[in-house]
Amino acid sequence: MKTRARSLLTAGVAAVTLLAASAPTQAQVTVWDPTNHVQNVLQAARALDQINNQIQSLTNEAQMLVNQARNLASLPYSSLQSLQRSVARTQELLGQAQRVAYDVQQIDRAFTTTYGSAGGQTNEAMIRNARERWATSVGGFQDALRVQAGVVGNIGTNRAEMQALVTSSQSATGALQATQAGNQLLALQAQQLADLTAAVAAQGRASSLEAAQRAAAQDQGREQLRRFLAPGQGYQPTTVTMFHNR
Repeated sequence: MKTRARSLLTAGVAAVTLLAASAPTQAQVTVWDPTNHVQNVLQAARALDQINNQIQSLTNEAQMLVNQARNLASLPYSSLQSLQRSVARTQELLGQAQRVAYDVQQIDRAFTTTYGSAGGQTNEAMIRNARERWATSVGGFQDALRVQAGVVGNIGTNRAEMQALVTSSQSATGALQATQAGNQLLALQAQQLADLTAAVAAQGRASSLEAAQRAAAQDQGREQLRRFLAPGQGYQPTTVTMFHNR
């Protein structure tokens, strides 16, 4: 009886020992909290959204800086020197005006002497002034033709500059380039207007000189007729030698 009780006690102690050995300790137990897990996931998602927003903001700022750089970039093409050369050629032709040039004081002197009243002038002076007026009129027409030829010569240059400027304006990458291209196109138009003004002025000068010559010739003709019909100063026959004997 005692032996059987002892055997049962020994088996129970062994079973308890085996269960204690196989059971996990308190430090190894893992507890999973679903609520805490959801909160952690939401916090991570919000942090990711913030990072994405910051990246997008930095991207927008970088693009804004790129656009500002494009808007501030200068136009690589300039037609200023070509336009200045065209204007200089036209000015040079105007400055080569013969005899009565584009000068107020010189014009006043010419109309006081050469184009002045024939009264009180000698016959020799009237003939000399008539020749001077004729030469001035011829020179005026020549000057007008030269200026017109120069203006026509500038047409080819203006066409090339216009094509280059239009191409530059169409390929402009920023506001400054587009503005500069527009300003140069306006400068080209101003140069063309200057050429047109020069041509009109040269033609007007030639026409004015021719009209002044006709007016002076009419005045001189009346004066010569008056002298021819004046009492005591009419025509006096004189001996004229047609041939000289050697």
